[in-house]
Amino acid sequence: MPEPIISIQDLSYQYALTEVPALDHVSLDILPGEYVAVMGACGAGKTSLSLSMNGIIPHMMAGGIEGRVLVAGHDTAQSQVRELARTVGMVFDNPEFQLSQVTVREEIALGLENTGVPRDEMLRRIAEVLGIVGLSGFEERSPMNLSGGQQQRLAIAAALAMYPQVLVLDEPTSNLDPIGKEEVFAVAARLNRERGMTIVIVEHEVEVLAAYADRIIVMSGGRVVLNGSPRAVLSQVDELARYHARPPQVTELAHALAQRGRPVAEYPVTLEQALADLTPRPNPQPLP
Repeated sequence: MPEPIISIQDLSYQYALTEVPALDHVSLDILPGEYVAVMGACGAGKTSLSLSMNGIIPHMMAGGIEGRVLVAGHDTAQSQVRELARTVGMVFDNPEFQLSQVTVREEIALGLENTGVPRDEMLRRIAEVLGIVGLSGFEERSPMNLSGGQQQRLAIAAALAMYPQVLVLDEPTSNLDPIGKEEVFAVAARLNRERGMTIVIVEHEVEVLAAYADRIIVMSGGRVVLNGSPRAVLSQVDELARYHARPPQVTELAHALAQRGRPVAEYPVTLEQALADLTPRPNPQPLP
């Protein structure tokens, strides 16, 4: 098994002036190339977990921390955020909070300039990442004149220009319409599938997570309470309800059928699994 790209070791964190820890003894390894989804109710600790992965916690937030986080072997407590950005790119829920420049080109160039990337290399990377997220030809557009989905893809491009090994997306589709959501999910899936990039996504769209994720983590009260494959985690309908998280609709259907006397061997979590598991099979005709 490869070494974890992110290793969270008995991590606890409590924001200043609060009475309850945001993270409570969390231990978690994320392997290179994994697509990991994080679920949970509001206040479960999902965003705090994300912020710990690139050093924003503890460097840019006031609070107390115990335990440690290793990113590519480097302790985040001993590393600067701008250095960690070379390994972990961050995309937040509202892209407008991340966008500050006059043009799309300048937006992507900002992080590269701050780390001293030469101009020719900078221009090459800008063209490359805009192609990856489907925004080629938008170089001179104002970020504020883009649609929500395009803005979020621009935020992803700006993170990708740093050539990170990990992309962390914290509820990246919460402010987007269905088309914008699909644009963001498609880019993340393609980066994972075609480029082997490690994806960590905090998201509530369980149908999408069931289709794309290798592993799903459910958090509650600052702790990891469920951790496993999409089918192993999302089929625990009663446990998910306990933690105020919902399973996919096909899983709810299978659970309802089981309650009415039609159990299946294993609850489906994707439409494809449901069609295979729940579609009635014709009875074989007796031989004449």
